[in-house]
Amino acid sequence: MILSNLTSPIMGLVDTAVLGHLDATYYLAGASVSALFITQLYWLCGFLRMTSTGLSAQAKGQQDTLKATQTLVQGIALSVLLAAVILASQSLWLELVIVLANAQQHVADVIRDYFSMRIWGAPAALSNLVLIGWLIGQQRAKTVLWIQVVGNLINALLSVSLVVYWQLDVSGVALATVIAEYSIMGLSLWAIRQLLPHYSIDLKWFRFRQLRQLLALNAHSFVRNITLQLCLAFLVFQGMRFGATSAAVNAILLQFFSLIALGLDGVAYSAEALVGEQQGKKSALGIASVTSQSLLWSLGFAFSYSFVFYVYGDGIVALLTTHTDLQIAASNYLPIIALLPLFAHWCFLLDGVFIGLTRARAMQNSMLLSALLVYAPLCLLFRSMGNQGLWFALLGFLLARGISLGAYFIYLYRIKRLVV
Repeated sequence: MILSNLTSPIMGLVDTAVLGHLDATYYLAGASVSALFITQLYWLCGFLRMTSTGLSAQAKGQQDTLKATQTLVQGIALSVLLAAVILASQSLWLELVIVLANAQQHVADVIRDYFSMRIWGAPAALSNLVLIGWLIGQQRAKTVLWIQVVGNLINALLSVSLVVYWQLDVSGVALATVIAEYSIMGLSLWAIRQLLPHYSIDLKWFRFRQLRQLLALNAHSFVRNITLQLCLAFLVFQGMRFGATSAAVNAILLQFFSLIALGLDGVAYSAEALVGEQQGKKSALGIASVTSQSLLWSLGFAFSYSFVFYVYGDGIVALLTTHTDLQIAASNYLPIIALLPLFAHWCFLLDGVFIGLTRARAMQNSMLLSALLVYAPLCLLFRSMGNQGLWFALLGFLLARGISLGAYFIYLYRIKRLVV
């Protein structure tokens, strides 16, 4: 799962490299803004993957092929419905991103060209959240890795071909990504067909009573996702108010945050599948065992990250920017970055545990309480520290999420309600 996660940024890196070699910089600027907006739009639908993984893992633990099939079919149906809504309202989304970007005409035209092509990948992109999540729940991590690798290779080859040889510019980059998304969907469906060679769809699965659990899980997960997104957005936009240097430093530090997420999420995804399997087997002891083992792995990665960032942080910053003033400014934040994995790994891992338990409401409540009772007050408390205060508040926010989820997990275990 860690290797699979590492393939995720490759699409963006390839697109950036191709666009960065075009004859004008506004191609890269416009496409980057448009791609970021679409990525965030899809990320808000990340609950599709979370619920698909948890329910799929539980079905595996119960050895219930029918339930696994129902989870898959219901998830795909919901993803297609959401994609249809996005496509039907694409003109509104496009106008929103142009207004938010406040871009000049050349950049706005590029945003429009990229968005108008890339948005047609929505059905595949959202379906892939369900398909990949389902495969993770079935503990097919190696299959997921190869699907991601092939999809990225397709994207890279098409990006170069469509731009360099077919002269499609930004539309070619967007088209390559769309084709890659549909290729990943096709490969995922083929892999699932090998696991479910004989299946049938029951129309009863689409009745409200049958969909109620799935919709409730997705609703709680959506609230959790959007709360997290708002907290990170606040850090970015508030940092801009402290000046251009703070905004640039935050952009660099968020790359460290992404690197941390790539590794720690890999452990969390594994926990989702294994905890979900034990939940399906109704084994509280098995859940506790998987959780403790996963915490050890997560803690090991956290210490490794902290060591690397503490020792080599200045070098990593130098790779990300050649501006001396930014390098000096970012170096002041390296102690915070070194602490970040140690504070964050608890909530990353326990999110995975609670996804496997399909207790999305607990994740939602933990996120809301940590945001309102910890993050917001700390932002006010550290306001005099400027941009650094925002990062201290983020550390407290992440730790509060881990503590609250950990305390609730222990509580459920002690009252013998961990298994449902």
